[in-house]
Amino acid sequence: MARDSQAALVALNRFGFGARGGASGDLVNASSDPRGFVKAELSRPNGVLLEAPGLQSTPQLGQAVFAYQDQVKQAREAAKAAAPAETPPADQNAPLRRSLSLNAAAEITGQMADAKPTGSAPKPETMQPNAAPPAAKPAPQPLNVIQKTFRAEALARLQRATLAECGFTERLVAFWSNHFCISASKGELARIWAGAFEREAIRPHVLGRFADMLRAVEQHPAMLFFLDNQQSLGPDSRAGQNRKRGLNENLAREILELHTLGVGGGYTQGDVTSLARIITGWTFAGRQGQLGVPGSFVFNTNAHQPGPQVLLGKTYDKAGLAQGEAALADLARHPSTANFIATKFVRHFVADEPPPALVARLRDVFVRTDGDLKAMATTLVDSDEAWKAPLTKLRSPYDFLVASGRLLARVPEDPGAYLNNLNLLGQPLWSPPGPNGFPDSNAAWGAPEGIKLRLDIAAQIGARLGNNIDPLDLLQFAAAGAASAETRRTIERAESRQQALALLLMSPEMQRR
Repeated sequence: MARDSQAALVALNRFGFGARGGASGDLVNASSDPRGFVKAELSRPNGVLLEAPGLQSTPQLGQAVFAYQDQVKQAREAAKAAAPAETPPADQNAPLRRSLSLNAAAEITGQMADAKPTGSAPKPETMQPNAAPPAAKPAPQPLNVIQKTFRAEALARLQRATLAECGFTERLVAFWSNHFCISASKGELARIWAGAFEREAIRPHVLGRFADMLRAVEQHPAMLFFLDNQQSLGPDSRAGQNRKRGLNENLAREILELHTLGVGGGYTQGDVTSLARIITGWTFAGRQGQLGVPGSFVFNTNAHQPGPQVLLGKTYDKAGLAQGEAALADLARHPSTANFIATKFVRHFVADEPPPALVARLRDVFVRTDGDLKAMATTLVDSDEAWKAPLTKLRSPYDFLVASGRLLARVPEDPGAYLNNLNLLGQPLWSPPGPNGFPDSNAAWGAPEGIKLRLDIAAQIGARLGNNIDPLDLLQFAAAGAASAETRRTIERAESRQQALALLLMSPEMQRR
């Protein structure tokens, strides 16, 4: 069978994280049957799941946070009780200065700054015989359970992406995790739960049904915490009456606007309010465990708005938890949801301006299969448009860093460098700036400052690793015959191997998908 290097490059870059270096042979394997190479991962649904030693469930992590917070509180109280009363002795001869004005304070500060040492006073830089040695830098504080967990989750995800044969299912995980995003910057619970949320609510359903993923996401404690649904009380519920507090519409709004129908999907503010009422009582058990195992999803009947609700013209008269689950099931099957998801899916994998015919085909598959996400992904890979469209999409910072690690055949043993560089490049892991996730367009990631930062990182990698690597060999691993003549000339003309490696990492073959 004839080998097609260009189609292999599309297979690895458009659908995956790029070729691995070393002895992987990814480009050769993909070149004989590019579409089969990509779809092979879809036949291994258990391969999407992520299990690693030490990774714990959401309830276990919730209890760890609650215990840590209790320890911090006790330590602060103990330190406060042990601290001596700070009552400096009064100088009876000194004039009493009760209230120092800002102008007076500034004047005194200025005088102190301008004062110069007299001849008899020792200069600051002169070491005196009996002078105390300079204070040593404080030792770095050990990581707490939240930081350790976040780093362990990040490392597991990075290692999986680096080692995957093609990386298509890992790209699907990243897509859906960004679609149903939370932000680890919300607070300690969000940070420790970020990885577990992806493992428990996203990964099991990436090749399953959209409706199942939707329900798992909206009932996950991380999402409920991120969008404050634990604070939402039905105005006529027992808790609402007792606490004189009402609805929080954050989760309901994002379900309609970002998770299902999309902007312009046919809902109104009245529908947002109705859905907010429907999902009152969706919460998680707190540290006391009064409603269930601390950190687990629970339905609080006392917080649920009683009675039937009308959403998108349909009346939901089921009681309790079933009312919300019925509403989510209908939203998952709504035509606007099919169109919104298909458009976003094609935009991510193919082009910023999605081909309308391809969007329509994926939308029809989504509707016909009742939201079968594996069928939708398979249709994408089988479409000619996905293979003929030029590789113009700019890799996100995460994609760029993972692709670089794969090509250099370096499996991360510590997530620190990746996490730092993701922060630097504006895509901190599991921490988007808002509930709409990170952007997915060339305009967002192709700004001059962002490209300069990528170049700085590429130069650092080149300086560290370039001596022991032949960049032309790496180019052969990455693109083989599909590499452009311009890229080859640029690497060949580099002043050093370090510079050549940096230029390779910044080439279209490494930056575009």
